[in-house]
Amino acid sequence: MSSFPVVGILGGGQLARMTALAARRMGFGVRFLLPEPAGPVEDLGPSFTGDWTDPDLLRAFGMGCDVVTAESEWTPVHEAEAALQGQVPVRPGSFTLDIIRHKGRQKTWLRNAGLPTPEFACCATPDEALRAANRFGYPLLAKKYTHAYDGYGNRTVRSDEELRAAWESLAAKDGLLVEAFVAFRRELSVLVARRPGGDHVAYPVADTEQRDHRCYAVEAPSCIADAEAREAQRIGLAAVEAVRGTGLIAVELFHTEDGCVLINELAPRPHNTGHYSIEGSHTSQFENHLRAVLDMPLGDPSLRAPVAVMVNVLGHREGASSPGGLEEALSVPGAAVHLYGKTETRTNRKMGHVTVTGDDRRDVRQRAEQAAARLRL
Repeated sequence: MSSFPVVGILGGGQLARMTALAARRMGFGVRFLLPEPAGPVEDLGPSFTGDWTDPDLLRAFGMGCDVVTAESEWTPVHEAEAALQGQVPVRPGSFTLDIIRHKGRQKTWLRNAGLPTPEFACCATPDEALRAANRFGYPLLAKKYTHAYDGYGNRTVRSDEELRAAWESLAAKDGLLVEAFVAFRRELSVLVARRPGGDHVAYPVADTEQRDHRCYAVEAPSCIADAEAREAQRIGLAAVEAVRGTGLIAVELFHTEDGCVLINELAPRPHNTGHYSIEGSHTSQFENHLRAVLDMPLGDPSLRAPVAVMVNVLGHREGASSPGGLEEALSVPGAAVHLYGKTETRTNRKMGHVTVTGDDRRDVRQRAEQAAARLRL
């Protein structure tokens, strides 16, 4: 590895942007491979644009890197590994991504590893889905096996008729994931940064709040008891190890009414629930992802302040984006505003986030929400 490593990123959205910003701060080089130009990473490093499954393009992109990493589980990691032929490591690799990117395979793998998950069924036909619904009872969750995120591809169903309709719109050739509804107190997130040899750090357990199946806010640390937090971190680490994760892996969990912790799903990359760590932690999730995939010593994941709160900023309309309300948001004391450089906005599209840190949870939450509400992108 050179004294100033170069990191190749497959993708060009907000996660690639924030990863690149962390890399640039440390003096690392960054380059991107994109299927089409992307505003968030414009001017942050050389961009290779085209058919990102093309072996020649992958080699031209990857051979100038010390490591290649993926912004999301949907990027062409298999093709990158084949094109680079082990000359440049790709982390996380296809073994991990093949498990995680298919929700049915992911849940089955975790269950077979002895880890706690909600009841679920991988259903190949509508009749199998209806039989699973009869076992679990309504309401329940119907989930696409792949490309389901931020509320897209997931649906709460409350009757046979709604399940049949969900099947028509969500099922793939291999079917649909049907999952029992979990009566939970709260949703949690555990972030684990793990090096190839297994060295790792875990971030404090965070409370996450979802609205319409999308992350609305994150509070760190969680309000759960210390013993429950230790159990959540134990389960999170075990899940990451079960899929041989490398880099930053987010483990989303349910904290049930009886105090148990169940795995909802894994994301093999920096995650929306860890954005607070840029201001809130001694080492952000993006920096630790870079350190982990480069097999460098990991940084301290603990909080800088007693409380950190992150609130997402979503699009309110369709069309070209503009920084409406930016000055008003910046006038909120302590508000750190992050806008992602997306040139087009859509209703409920993630356009940015706001983080506030401090001593008083209620005050910090109010200021974060106030600043986020003032942004109309």
